[in-house]
Amino acid sequence: MTAPPAVPAPVPAVAALLDLRGSVALVTGSSGGIGAGIARRLHEAGASVVVHAVRSFDVAQALADELGERAVARRGDVVDDADRLCAEAVAAFGRLDIVVNNAAVQPVSGVVDMHPDELAEVLRVNVAGVVRMTQAAVPHLRAHGGAVVNVASIEGLQPAVGHSHYVASKAAVLAHTRAAALELGGLDIRVNAVAPGLIHREGIEDAWPDGVARWHAACPLGRLGRPDDVADAVLFLASPAARWVTGACLVVDGGVLSRSTW
Repeated sequence: MTAPPAVPAPVPAVAALLDLRGSVALVTGSSGGIGAGIARRLHEAGASVVVHAVRSFDVAQALADELGERAVARRGDVVDDADRLCAEAVAAFGRLDIVVNNAAVQPVSGVVDMHPDELAEVLRVNVAGVVRMTQAAVPHLRAHGGAVVNVASIEGLQPAVGHSHYVASKAAVLAHTRAAALELGGLDIRVNAVAPGLIHREGIEDAWPDGVARWHAACPLGRLGRPDDVADAVLFLASPAARWVTGACLVVDGGVLSRSTW
């Protein structure tokens, strides 16, 4: 027998669309850059936040201290320690509502020169880490519905030279996002992705001047992205404003992918 259609929850008032008060978010790889921007934004929206790091734990702890109330820092590997990290989020705040899979590695190697160990680590962190964290979160998220947001990349849609392993990993994240959305929708768990373009970081203009110049020339909005640009997209997808959005990829690139490549 076919189950009756789910009755939708009441439509939130406009003022409540981005209100995350009472929810708990775990943001992987959030000691700096995009991840830190996401952690700050979700916290500002009212969520309790678990700031995560593997190596830069002192930086993650400093961010949690900066956020103050409703923030803790936790360390762990996104593959080996996924179950523990989700359990620690619940232990800290009583529940888990949002998981943002942001942790990733991005080495630069050509296809011919790429070492097998480097390839294995990119796929382990960027793909297996997303899958394992999602698996570990499901028992907690299904208790009252929840959201998973995966941080992919426009390189999962349009490859770049020297990044074939990273490109493959982010394309896999996008495919996994759709597959997980298909399977987890019946548990009232939404799974979406964001695909950022080039995001500003300290010193990037000096370290990669030609790349920054090419980006400025290609970008219809004429600038690099900021962590807050990505964080706002994540906030939308994690919030009641996106209550009927799942399996989607929100591109956050200033319009670069809209430009013809030929």
